[in-house]
Amino acid sequence: MGVCSVFSFGQRLGNIVDIFRIVGIIIRIVNKGGQVVNGKTELHRSLKLWHIVVIGLGYMAPMAVFDTFGIVAEETGGHVPAAYAVTLLAILFTAASYGKMVRVYPSAGTAYTYTQGSIHPYAGFLVGWASLLDYLFLPMINALLTGVYLSSVFPEVPTHWWIVGFILLITLLNVFRVTVTASVNSILVLFQISVVIVFAGLAIRGLMHGGGFEQVITVRPFFSPDMSFAALLAGASILCFSFLGFDAVTTLTEETVDAKKTIPRGIFLVALAGGALFITASYFSQSLFPDASVFSDPEAASAEIALSIGGTIFQLVFLAAALSSTLASGLVSVTSVTRLLYAMGRDGYLPRKWFGYIHPRLKTPLYNVLLVGVLMLAALKLDLLTATSFINFGALIAFSFVNISVIAHYVWRQKRLRVADWWRYLLSPLIGASFVGFLWVNLDIKSMILGLMWSFVGLIYLLYLVKVKQTKLERMKFDE
Repeated sequence: MGVCSVFSFGQRLGNIVDIFRIVGIIIRIVNKGGQVVNGKTELHRSLKLWHIVVIGLGYMAPMAVFDTFGIVAEETGGHVPAAYAVTLLAILFTAASYGKMVRVYPSAGTAYTYTQGSIHPYAGFLVGWASLLDYLFLPMINALLTGVYLSSVFPEVPTHWWIVGFILLITLLNVFRVTVTASVNSILVLFQISVVIVFAGLAIRGLMHGGGFEQVITVRPFFSPDMSFAALLAGASILCFSFLGFDAVTTLTEETVDAKKTIPRGIFLVALAGGALFITASYFSQSLFPDASVFSDPEAASAEIALSIGGTIFQLVFLAAALSSTLASGLVSVTSVTRLLYAMGRDGYLPRKWFGYIHPRLKTPLYNVLLVGVLMLAALKLDLLTATSFINFGALIAFSFVNISVIAHYVWRQKRLRVADWWRYLLSPLIGASFVGFLWVNLDIKSMILGLMWSFVGLIYLLYLVKVKQTKLERMKFDE
């Protein structure tokens, strides 16, 4: 049995290698005749505000609201929309910090660049290294979820083939210009929003026919005399990660028209639009299902919600929307991580020849796209809990240091100490950092251990660069 398993895995791996060989042939054909000048070919500015908003929403995956509903409903005692409202309010402070730093450093490097420029190059590298956890493992999570969804409908097809097919598709889409990603993503996001609207309509019908609270408009999902603020914060600590995506759009800064204005606006619109979708969907879910104990499995409440509200047909539509959610999120998360790797390669923290390469025709970091596609194959041996643990640590590192960077740049370096500046450059980022601090306290021990192990590897690599290779890592002087 053991020999057969090894042979089967070897055959599977060989097929996967063959797939990427085919991709390599395609890339060589596309690359033929294109003269490449490393460090001089730049990303192409083509994205507008609506592209940024749609990409951010795709990253956030609007359908995720139904996946976490059962768990958070139990945690908050039936006040999921209230927990979303608290989370949105808190996350906007960190979103404001991202907006402030984009205006100073309109670069694809996001938190890595902001920390490098405002605090220290070494700190910037370590923040970028930790952020890679967030950006690298989210595509893997989406690949795993796609395998789970499709295997439930087509059990005769091995799960690993769905995962490989997902990886191949989003890798190929990311090879082409970022506008291709934006266009595909917009279709997927619009479909998800349409399903949420249909869900709201069905929910209204159910409430009018005596379901749940029996009222279309009620404050009970937001407030009740016996609600616990501590439980609300516990729910918010879970829901915070639903908002990942407003920060990811900063990796597209160098591909955005008038980035200093467009990206800050996009960040806020992504957070607000995502919050509105989450609050609306959770409000109707909570109104129809006031008691989470009705679900046989709170961790898989979405299927029960869809079946109860719209029958088998709507359940299938729900599944299709969930699949479009994983595809959209996986697509743009690969886009984000390849831009972060590009920024770190261009600055010399990673080998510039490979990571700092931009294809002269496609205007994409081609080698990074292919590398991430190969790394995503780890999803074949990964579990959701481990991948999620990596994401949580990386996201909190980025959030923390972006808030700190605002204070370091505006207060410490620029000495913006007027009374009018206190709110913008000191109090606002401190409030954002305080909420992130609360999330750190609630972070599970596995996330902390895995994150610290990854950070230690990054520290060793940094010491190798500085002490062994004697690489000079200077503070970035940005000139757009």
